[in-house]
Parts: sequence; structure tokens; C-alpha cells
Amino acid sequence: MASSRRLRRMAASQPGFLTLKPSSDPTDLVGGRRKRVNKNKKKNWNKFSDITDVEEFLEDVRHQERTTGGLLSEKSDDGLFFVDLGQADKAEQKAAEPDEGKKRKGKSTRPLRIDLILQGDSCIPPPKDVLAYQKPNAKKLRRIAQKAEQLAAKGVVPRAQKKLLNRRLADRTVKKAVTEANNNPNRDYYDMWAQESKSPADPWYVLQTGKEQVKRPEKLNQKPSALPAVEVIAPGGSYNPDFLSHQALLQEAHEVEVKKKKQEDKLEKQLAVNREDKATAETALREEVEGLIEDEEDEETSPNKEDEEASGAAITVTEKKTERQRKKEKAEKRKEQQQLSVKRQTVQQQQLFQLRSIKAAIKQQEQQTKKRWSKRKEKQEAQKAQPRRLGKLKFQAPDLEVQLRDELAGSLRQLKPEGSILKDRFKSLQKRNLIEPRERAKFRRKLKVKYVEKRAFKEIT
Repeated sequence: MASSRRLRRMAASQPGFLTLKPSSDPTDLVGGRRKRVNKNKKKNWNKFSDITDVEEFLEDVRHQERTTGGLLSEKSDDGLFFVDLGQADKAEQKAAEPDEGKKRKGKSTRPLRIDLILQGDSCIPPPKDVLAYQKPNAKKLRRIAQKAEQLAAKGVVPRAQKKLLNRRLADRTVKKAVTEANNNPNRDYYDMWAQESKSPADPWYVLQTGKEQVKRPEKLNQKPSALPAVEVIAPGGSYNPDFLSHQALLQEAHEVEVKKKKQEDKLEKQLAVNREDKATAETALREEVEGLIEDEEDEETSPNKEDEEASGAAITVTEKKTERQRKKEKAEKRKEQQQLSVKRQTVQQQQLFQLRSIKAAIKQQEQQTKKRWSKRKEKQEAQKAQPRRLGKLKFQAPDLEVQLRDELAGSLRQLKPEGSILKDRFKSLQKRNLIEPRERAKFRRKLKVKYVEKRAFKEIT
């Protein structure tokens, strides 16, 4: 450490070193007599180490680099001094100045004070920003670029570039339709109230909007149900039907009622209780005693079973297979595999002679699949006329409006109205899958009714 400080003092005391600060004298940097201190101990290093001369020297060097761009001792004479030749003549000054435009007389082109303040006063260039030159995934991008160059040298065009070139060619070939102005009197006339339906590629629509209509999905053209909006009643429901048609309608209504009756009887039978199946004192005692004797027998036999299981486990643990047994098992497994492979080969050879029967079986199977497909198709067509499950409730068909033989009217004047048109249309919407089956919302009172006797009523009573 002493040798390094001695070198710094020698550098500062050199006659070639120039300082900008008048207070700093090279002779002052060379210290006088120093106090002798034991530097072997670490606590005395910072306490008795004088580095002010080094700091002043380094500060002076930094100051010279900021103001002049380097040390004065390394500068040439032309960079430090200039020859004063006096003030130049006005004619020479005008000739030296280029004509940049009209300027006001007596005003020289000097920068503003605020611009001078904002300018940097250091001659040291700013440090290089390393982060500005860094790129994310630079190594990966460099590898991709190198691969692209290799492919380009071989004449291979990337897929993305090929698609872009094809798309550009397609765009050039397609010409955009020139839309005419709406105020042009010579444009074609279009009847907006015409019965013709607009096609997806309607030229008028394309001409006015510049784009084609969206193609309507085929499923939206299908009706939700194949049933007609208004179903015609059977001929037996007329006010003056013939005997056979009226009897057919009565038979249909009878079958509906029989079906309802069967469902009600089935429900009653499921919920019915047999009066003979009642609990008595004897049955109750039997239930209480049940299982006690069998449990005692099980408890007696269980220890013996446990002993047998323990002995069997001990036997299985102690028994070990010999080498001869293992070889015998491997030979048996190998033999079974060979037999299976031979059997598989024989089956395949036999199938060659069964090609005719296999073809017949395949043909029969195809016919069965066709039949099943046709049945499924018929079932789907039949389901189109049936109401679907759209909500939590099932569709319930309305009751048939049937009149008995003695209730029939002979003329329209004596005919009595039956049913409701509103209910009929509502049920028709449900049957055609346009709305889901619904029930009328029940009124539920949130708060209980409170009865209060008025004062006048109390006085009377």
C-alpha cells in the first residue's frame, strides 16, 4: 500500500501535470512528515490512512475530462492556444457570412439562453446503453434467419410466403364492384314490394352494399313440427254426423278414457296397503330374537376359521418354488403360446375355404343394417308429428269434444258451443313445439291475513 501511494505522489509531483484549480498545488499533494502508526492492525487502516491527495488528483483529472475532453498535458498547442489577429473588417465579415435569407439588421444569429442551459456541458460521451442493443429471443431469431437463408439458397419458398403470394394474385384478379351513387337518376329501378325473394347472390344487393348476403342455414328452413296449424276435426264431430263416423269418434274417446282408468288403477294398486300385513306381538318378538342364535354359532366357529387362515398363510409363506418347477412352468407357457399360434393359423387357413359363406353373412348383415336404418328413418318421421319435451312439463293432449247420440242437435240453431278457441290455439302452439307446456302460476300469499275488529264493531257487540 505504501508503494502505491508513493507512486501516486510521484505522478502528482511530475512537472508535466497541469491543474485547473488554482488552490491545488502539486507541492501540497506531497505530504509532510507522517505519524508512525502500526498498519498491521485492520482498525488503523481507515483511521490513519490519508487519501485526500489521491481524491484531489482524481477529481482534477475528471474535471479536465469534462471540460476539455482529456488531460491538458496531452493536448497540442493548437488545441490550447489561438492567434489573435484583431477584429475583422465589415466587408470581409459580410463576405464570409452566407445569405441564408432576410435577417433583421443589427441582430446576430445566436442561440437562445434556454437552449444553452439545456445543452450538455460535459465533453465525455454518454455510456453505451447495453439494453438498447439487446433483443428478446435474439439467438432463436438468428437461427430462424439462418435457416431461411439456407432454404432461399436452395430455392425453397416457405409456406407462409407461398400463401401470401397466392392471396395477392387472387386479390389482383378479383375486381371490386363499383357502387353507384343513390342520387344518380340513371340507376336501375328496384321494386322493394315485389314478391320475389332475394337470393344470396342478388346483384342489386351486391351493388348497393358491396358484399354478399349471409347464407341462411338449412336447419332454419325446417319447421319444428310437421303438424298443420289448424287441424280439422274428425267427421264424427259434426253437428249432424252419420252413424259410423260418430261411432268411430265415440270409440276413440272410449279408448282414451280406458287408458286413463288403467293408469289410475295402477297407481292405486302401487299405493294400496294390505290390511292383513299388520304387526302382532308374535312377529315383533320374532324380529327382536332374530339373529341372536346364529351370531353365537358364528362367534364359536370364527376362531377356528382364523386359525386355519393363519396356518394357510404360514404354509404359503414357507413354500418356495424350486428351479425345476419354474423351468417346467416356463416350458408349459411356451407350449401354450405355440399351440395358440398354430390354432390361429389353422383358423385363418380354414377361412379361405369359407369365403362364400362369409360373403353371404356380410350381405345379410348389410340388409339388416338397411332395414334398421329405414325403421329409424320412419321413427324419426313419426316423431316429427309428435310434441317434444321442451320444458319440465310434458304435453297433455286436450280432451276430445264428443257428444252422445241423444245430445246431437239437428240444426245449427240448436247447436250448443263447446270448448274455447283460445285454449285450442294455445294447445296447438304447444303441440307444434312453438312454446313449452305451461301451468297457470298459483297465487301464494307471502304474509298471513290478520283480522282486526274495529272500534265501532266492538261497541256494538
